[in-house]
Amino acid sequence: MFENIVLGLVGEYPVEVVPENTAKHLGSGNVLVFATPELVRAMERASVQAVDPLLPDGYRTVGTQVDVRHLAATPVGMTVVARAELVEVKGRKLVFRVEAFDDQEKVGEGTHERAIIDVTKFG
Repeated sequence: MFENIVLGLVGEYPVEVVPENTAKHLGSGNVLVFATPELVRAMERASVQAVDPLLPDGYRTVGTQVDVRHLAATPVGMTVVARAELVEVKGRKLVFRVEAFDDQEKVGEGTHERAIIDVTKFG
């Protein structure tokens, strides 16, 4: 049923750093730099982009685990691009290597796990 979910699938998600997605605005710090929760969200969205469009009707993925390091601060005005590559498939469990880069350097890296679910079971 999920035969087109194969190793090497890649998704990307760009996000412009604006005051509303900074640590100061979200309360995860007191500096106008890209917030760690927003970094994780961008990485999750990149993972979704990699596989969800290939799933049959009625199936989607949900996040189950995140292990991310935020390596560098990104100021307002830059763009962060999150990238996810599918590196492991165990039945409905998917493991992604995730990275993020701003206009100057790598700002995040780690792994993210998702599970394929039947959305009809959740209304």
